[in-house]
Amino acid sequence: MKRTALAALWAAFSFSVLFGQDNTSFNNPMSAAAPQALSIIPDSWSLGTPMPTARKGPFTGVIGTNIYVIGGETNSAVLNVNEIYDTATNSWSTGAAMPTARWLGASAVVNNALYAIGGGNAPGAAFNVVEAYDPATDTWAAKAPMPMVNDNIYAVVENNIIYVIGGFSPSSGSRLATVLAYNPASNLWSVETPLKVGKSSPAVALIGSTIIAAGGLANSGVTSDNEGYNAATNAWQALAPAPTGVQAGCFGVSGGGLYIAGGENAASQPVALTQAYSLQTNSWTTGLASMPYPTVAPASAMVGGLLYCIGGADNGAQLRETSTTMCKSTSRADRLSSAQAE
Repeated sequence: MKRTALAALWAAFSFSVLFGQDNTSFNNPMSAAAPQALSIIPDSWSLGTPMPTARKGPFTGVIGTNIYVIGGETNSAVLNVNEIYDTATNSWSTGAAMPTARWLGASAVVNNALYAIGGGNAPGAAFNVVEAYDPATDTWAAKAPMPMVNDNIYAVVENNIIYVIGGFSPSSGSRLATVLAYNPASNLWSVETPLKVGKSSPAVALIGSTIIAAGGLANSGVTSDNEGYNAATNAWQALAPAPTGVQAGCFGVSGGGLYIAGGENAASQPVALTQAYSLQTNSWTTGLASMPYPTVAPASAMVGGLLYCIGGADNGAQLRETSTTMCKSTSRADRLSSAQAE
């Protein structure tokens, strides 16, 4: 469904959500009304104040209660814009623009600095550039480049080391099994044990001391492959495959579970489903509340047990960017995961 139709649908009504023991009216966030704090029903989705600049494939990081959404692409341009969502006030502000406009790169936060890694600015044109943003001074600094050019990547942090997982090589046209590690303290890169399956845009996260890489796009198509990496042993192991393989979804960890919402499926269609993986039981939970509508390559952030999915593309092959901010409570799914572990 196109966003114009969805906007008309949401504009037709306001809705109520449950917060604590009170029912609180939540006005349509697509309207011009002043931002309101989000109120969330467990295992449900709510719409927040739309992002000022509609785009897909941005760099994203959480510092404090703020979500930084940087760069990305529209259907006509690659951007360097830096927009900041305050989850406490459901409002947006602007920071210093990223020096290198790009999208579909990896991003990670270490010691309150956001690192934007790789990405591209045109078909077949990718970067190995690394730039770090300091919100305290609202400034950017160049860092040691990646050892290789790479895009369609995500990153995860363990022990203040940034791991860049998989990706796509424009020169070879192949999905990569490469795993690169960056140490911000030394400004040095290293090459780690590769994935078992080369893939781009998997959902990546740290659960305990295990880095998860679920789904993604392999050379053979969208995959359900799910792998776990132990940095101490520098080894990957196969985990329970995803019920529905997706690439470039919205994802985050809460309560020991990796939540994946939306993304593109094996039929190259955007989906709205939500699924959750428990490392403790090596199993998946399905049947969770679906997103308000499908989205591919949004900004992903987990803040206070809420999964935020911002922007992305919402109508399949055209990949029309959207500025919608969606927020899901993960509490009911956490209880399901806990019940499985008992």
